[in-house]
Amino acid sequence: MSTVRATGGAVAAVDLGATSGRVVVGRVDRDGVRLQHVARFANEPVAVPEGEPGGVAGRVGLHWDALGLWRSVTAGLTQALRDEPAVASIGVDSWAVDYGLLRDGRLLGPPYHYRDERSAAGVDAVHAVVPPEELFARTGLQHLPFNTVFQLAADRATGVLSPADRALLVPDLFSWWLTGTAATERTNASTTGLLSPVTGEWDAELVRRLGLDPRLFAPLVDPGTSLGPLRPSVAAAVGAPPSLEVTAVGSHDTASAVVAVPLTGDDAAYVSSGTWSLVGLELPSPLLGDDVGAAGFTNEGGVDGRVRFLKNVSGLWLLSESMRAWSRSGTSAAERSSDLAALLAEAAAVTRPVAVFDATDERFTPPGDMPARIGAWCTEHDVEPPRGRAETVRSILESLAAAYAATLRDAERLSGRTVRTVHVVGGGSQNELLCQLTADRTGCTVLAGPVEATALGNVLVQARAVGLVDRSSSLESLRALVAASHAVVTYRPRTSPLAAPARAS
Repeated sequence: MSTVRATGGAVAAVDLGATSGRVVVGRVDRDGVRLQHVARFANEPVAVPEGEPGGVAGRVGLHWDALGLWRSVTAGLTQALRDEPAVASIGVDSWAVDYGLLRDGRLLGPPYHYRDERSAAGVDAVHAVVPPEELFARTGLQHLPFNTVFQLAADRATGVLSPADRALLVPDLFSWWLTGTAATERTNASTTGLLSPVTGEWDAELVRRLGLDPRLFAPLVDPGTSLGPLRPSVAAAVGAPPSLEVTAVGSHDTASAVVAVPLTGDDAAYVSSGTWSLVGLELPSPLLGDDVGAAGFTNEGGVDGRVRFLKNVSGLWLLSESMRAWSRSGTSAAERSSDLAALLAEAAAVTRPVAVFDATDERFTPPGDMPARIGAWCTEHDVEPPRGRAETVRSILESLAAAYAATLRDAERLSGRTVRTVHVVGGGSQNELLCQLTADRTGCTVLAGPVEATALGNVLVQARAVGLVDRSSSLESLRALVAASHAVVTYRPRTSPLAAPARAS
């Protein structure tokens, strides 16, 4: 039981994920934290034809429906305030790297989706000025082709950036619409490739060398900072008192999720499992050696100055894209409506070894026919492809578990720590087969849950900031509140897990 002092009360968390969003009322007291979901809504990308000058047909751009999300967020907040009029604060988190461009406070167009292919040209443009090794040394960030720095370079090259006088990351954009305060929260800024992990400030020299206008970037704030009250028009629209404030949280959703991971020692690691899998450790300071960069690890900002030392590994995107492919290709109603629960049960019953492919291969990043891509990878690497849907699901989960295990072995080597417990949080914590396979392949005890770690972390940072719990509470105290009110499921390594072929190099 937590000993944190708490006056008790409620806050509202806006949690925007890459496939869905939600608005949650979080109630906090000395016995723990409880969530009430008041709104859930889809977050679907929008493909928009992008014409060339003179009317020549151009490519198709992939964007976020920011205005549709805003409508859903405000509707959710309206319901939250009806259910709990005494909400003391609102906080917004979302996925990382993407941003909206503004001029004079007005959004210039729908933000690009990180899976839009334009960023490949940005990678080349950035590396022509700043070699990859130097970029890692300056930012401590894992190379991902969609990092903000590459997207901005692509937008600069095509002229998209030139009209803008501000770039706000997605959660900061929503906070701007809510309050009129333009600020960038540090945990999310740490994913841009433009922040120094040593100083915690924008790298002004790097910004200049890349030809970016420093005025694009808003002042940085820490989690727990008040962003001010709602705009009067927003307060009136959602039925809030004009004094209701928005609080910066760990606005990168993984930063919020890690707040709610019930870590209890240096021998614990985490997997934040959703569309992506974030696999790593919580450290007191960044690791910036050449070996870290070569291993593809990242040093992202955490709440209270902690470092999320992790690697971004493909996640349940592989499974959801496979389900979409099967739905599109089915010749009968039954084939088009594959049931995930039934497929997982069939996958668990597979008795022959299945292919273990490289889940980190960039070919699996764009949308598309994932089963066909898996089959192509297997053929290229002389590995027998999975037969049918159940084996494909099993192959995906085995490959994810193998990627988690390899990542954690590298994390141990680079940090000098020994991992004995792996916490799996997020949607993947409900996937029993994935959790068991993770225990089998890592040889560690897996503790699964909480599912809603991101919303819990969002709520707890707000609660501490506004005094619903003691403002001096440590992260460990906040995590104790989670442990007191949210049970976990334990998975232990099986002595004779199903054998699988060695992962091809």
